[in-house]
Amino acid sequence: MVNGPSSDARERRERTRQADHVALGVANLNPFGDLHTVQHLSARLARSLRGVFEPLLRQEVRTFAEPLAVQRFADYRAERADTLTAWLPLAITPGNGVALAVFDGRFVMEMLDLFFGGTGAAPHDLPSEFSPSAEAVANRLGGMLVEPMRVAWEPLARLKFVAGRVESNPAMLSGLDGDDALVVTRIGVAAGTAKPIFLDLIYPVAALKPYAPSLTGKVLAKSAEQDPAWRTGLTRAVMGVRFPIRSVLAEPVIPLAMLMELKAGDVIPINVDKDVPVMVGGDRLGAGTVGTSNGKAAIRLTSITAFGARETGDFQ
Repeated sequence: MVNGPSSDARERRERTRQADHVALGVANLNPFGDLHTVQHLSARLARSLRGVFEPLLRQEVRTFAEPLAVQRFADYRAERADTLTAWLPLAITPGNGVALAVFDGRFVMEMLDLFFGGTGAAPHDLPSEFSPSAEAVANRLGGMLVEPMRVAWEPLARLKFVAGRVESNPAMLSGLDGDDALVVTRIGVAAGTAKPIFLDLIYPVAALKPYAPSLTGKVLAKSAEQDPAWRTGLTRAVMGVRFPIRSVLAEPVIPLAMLMELKAGDVIPINVDKDVPVMVGGDRLGAGTVGTSNGKAAIRLTSITAFGARETGDFQ
């Protein structure tokens, strides 16, 4: 069951991963040095993926990013052993790089069961390869990831990701060799206290090299101090924005036959409630009672709901 306490989820969580500082001694595996910026982008992406997985899993979830690693593709493949896995290539533009979205086979099967109205149960013994319907589910997942990935990377680099076709055999992937260095980011998705499921988003180091100055500069650069004069001017400009305010005193309902017979001089009776709604634009500000102020029609606010507090006062 999705996010259920299964042994598979426990083994996935405890799988040993090669640390990036170990990999740095292998043929300059990581030319970027400090990868805190990529870690930050991974966390930013993880937060945005709640909107992707909550409708799919039909429940509220929490999403988080685990520490990233830099590995050779062959080492990463060996880490996953021969378990059923969905390898989904993501073309990176500009350039000709190919990233990867990697889903556990059990998670794909659970999503398939949910898609057909089930409870999210997967077979105890997984098949050796995906059925066409399971492949379609994995392809759909990849298509839902590309836009959040683009938005997450936008502050650093204007990258676009295009989902390809899922493969169950990594040897069939084109554009990646066993010696290629990869930045491996891992995102967890969990509901309540259940064990999380994981997906990996993998970026080739070669594809990120054109953005090396941004990868390092964003980490080392100090944040600029705010200009007090600019902030004051912005505050004054914002406080001067004008909003339309209206109130609905009554909404009478009459039959169509009576409406067709109306003529000048006819009277439509209305009942004005004790509290009438006060609207700012399309949102409800609060409620108030109808009266007069300085000889003009006015409304005295009896409650303000837009700010989560009860207040009273005069409104004209």
